[in-house]
Amino acid sequence: MNAVPPTGKTQLRVGRLVKAHGLKGAIKLELYTDDPDGRFVPGATFTLQVPASSPWHGKPLTVRDFRWMNSHPVAFFEGVEDRDAAEELIRAILWIDEDAESAPVEEDAWFDHQLVGLDVVREGSVVGRVARVEHLPAQDLLIVRVGDDEVLVPFVKAIVPEVDIAGGRVVVTPPAGLFEELPEDPADDKRAGTGDDESPDQD
Repeated sequence: MNAVPPTGKTQLRVGRLVKAHGLKGAIKLELYTDDPDGRFVPGATFTLQVPASSPWHGKPLTVRDFRWMNSHPVAFFEGVEDRDAAEELIRAILWIDEDAESAPVEEDAWFDHQLVGLDVVREGSVVGRVARVEHLPAQDLLIVRVGDDEVLVPFVKAIVPEVDIAGGRVVVTPPAGLFEELPEDPADDKRAGTGDDESPDQD
């Protein structure tokens, strides 16, 4: 389902269509970009990631209008004139071509493709590798592959203090228990077996 980027280009995921809005073809967006007003200008065209059975499979999608409604991003697209047409696009993911050499202009901001594949380093040792990035309303998550398991690492400065794209790594300072199971506290076992609430039998 992923779009194949053209030669010399990298495709960046910039949004997902999540819900039809109103009766005139508007669609609410889940944003994967820090510059929605710059990405969703009228005339901007996206590659769609949709099932092969979708009537939009293989077709581009072009922005007609973009606006904020009650703090929610909403877009109108060419050829999507009513709610029924909008419903056909729900859950579609929007991709846009970007030069492979380009980088976000914001400080401490990276494209997903720059992070995927980086080694995850903890206290000088590689503990895993970034498999993908999940964008949630509250925060972003780095999904780190550790052996056969995946660890969800909140992508915040306190836990991921350093991202070194050139060095091919991210440094993590995770809380105890994020990458390993915490050992049981012997004191808990001792307290559990004391039977302090029981009194000896009396004749």
